[in-house]
Amino acid sequence: MTKADDAYLLLAEMIETGRLEPGTFHTEAGLVEEVGLGRTPLREALQRLDRDHLVRIRPGRGIEIPANSVDEQLRRLEVRRAMEALAVALACERATTAQLAGIEALTEELADIHDLEDYVRAVRATHRILCEAAHNEYLGDAMTPLQGLSRRFWLAHVVDAAEEVRAGKGMHLQLLRAILARDAEAAQQASIQLNDYLVRFALSVATRNARLGRLGAPQY
Repeated sequence: MTKADDAYLLLAEMIETGRLEPGTFHTEAGLVEEVGLGRTPLREALQRLDRDHLVRIRPGRGIEIPANSVDEQLRRLEVRRAMEALAVALACERATTAQLAGIEALTEELADIHDLEDYVRAVRATHRILCEAAHNEYLGDAMTPLQGLSRRFWLAHVVDAAEEVRAGKGMHLQLLRAILARDAEAAQQASIQLNDYLVRFALSVATRNARLGRLGAPQY
């Protein structure tokens, strides 16, 4: 990977986990100091992050970390649902022996995870290997930011971490096991089930925000 790739991954994770908070503005110089990488790779990473809707470059104002509303999440999930169903079908058909071995190892690791941080790390790995196993770089390039933004929304609004990890883990395991079996129909069903869960989660956030809105709860 290039230094620009390193900068992209680091900043994307900082945005996803809320270390760079929605609605805040940052300078290029400040981010250079924070991530410890040079200005040129950082600038390249920011341009890519802007294309992926993870930041907004505002000339004269700086780099904005966008808000992450329920409406935006629901629109993202409409696109992600269709793309992911295609990706898992392609992965069932095209995954190499080495990629299947990686999926099997990830499945075994995920089955033993209960901690939120470990679960998110495993989900990132699942998304990454799914994009790779589909063997379509255009699909991978389109899916990667959607998955990252979806994780960002989910992490920002988790209330009962243990319950959400339990629910999400079960669906991810079902998906991975279907790919291992090269069962495209079951993999697509698992993918749709996972996206349905994310839609329900987003709608529950909208309901919670509506109930608390009069008390001044933040609306992300």
